[in-house]
Amino acid sequence: MAKSLLRIKARQMRAKGESVNKIARKLKVSKGTASLWVRDIILSVEQLERLKKRSIKGAELGRLRSALKQKEKRLKLIEESKKSGIKRLENLTETELFTAGIALYWAEGSKKTREVQFCNSDPRLIKFMIRWMKANFNIKPEELTATVGINKIHKKREEIVRKYWSKKSGIPLKQFRKTSFKKTKNKKVYENFNKHYGTLSIKILKPARIYYKIIGLIEGLSEAGRRLVSRNVS
Repeated sequence: MAKSLLRIKARQMRAKGESVNKIARKLKVSKGTASLWVRDIILSVEQLERLKKRSIKGAELGRLRSALKQKEKRLKLIEESKKSGIKRLENLTETELFTAGIALYWAEGSKKTREVQFCNSDPRLIKFMIRWMKANFNIKPEELTATVGINKIHKKREEIVRKYWSKKSGIPLKQFRKTSFKKTKNKKVYENFNKHYGTLSIKILKPARIYYKIIGLIEGLSEAGRRLVSRNVS
């Protein structure tokens, strides 16, 4: 069995609460290798207790409990940070939202080909930018085209991936262009293979009327940022 497949199997076993020793024996790998593969998987209290009943060593049980405590602490911090971020930006103005769109296009959009096009793997960003385009440049739904970009090892999943992006973006499949398959020599099997959807590139038809406006807005944002920084420094 390929090493990458063994790693996936080890992680699946660990997620079910199996001990590192059992995983190593079952997959015929060293304990060190098994431990390395699963070290980021934190077990639940119930799983820890089951392992304890199987006479797991006290030192290992202590490490697992400590890791679980750290995980709970981290999850609490993440949740608190999300709530704080939402509260801080809940009264975002139209101008601030408009500026955010300019900054995102500056980072992710096409600027050298006189096309209005942006690409990302995050469905939330794709939806945000589509709404931004429609709201600020009077873009109609039928003026959008979409192209999936994904590794060629996912070719058999093409229909699934295209439907995923169509649902997430709200763009009908009939407006999708030919999928762009990326070539690679890497044959490694990934744990999240069936949850990978590549990127989506959104393009505006007949972009001339807004391309230069966006480029101008990017220059305006750059200059405004420079002046702001200069004021704060002086």
